[in-house]
Amino acid sequence: MSFTINIYYTGENESAKKFAKEMVEKGLVERVRAEKGNQKYEYFFPMDDPETVLLIDRWENQEALDEHHKSPMMKEIADLREKYHLHMRVEQFIEKKNMKS
Repeated sequence: MSFTINIYYTGENESAKKFAKEMVEKGLVERVRAEKGNQKYEYFFPMDDPETVLLIDRWENQEALDEHHKSPMMKEIADLREKYHLHMRVEQFIEKKNMKS
């Protein structure tokens, strides 16, 4: 069962885009992608909202996601979010396999 988390980062004066750019430049994105259980970690920019960035983050199971949240890297990410004064809205989706119709 995999977990997909959509995180909408919103700020002002393109701060969400600057945040995503710095995440890439500092190597944080590649470090998250290299974590055990990470299946996807990608930023997208909505065409109709220049102040929002969407992160799609997928993990193979809850244990992998929990380990990611406990990692020291999470403080680096949180500090970067604070630097850019971002607000977050989170959606979580759980993929269920072998469901009977």
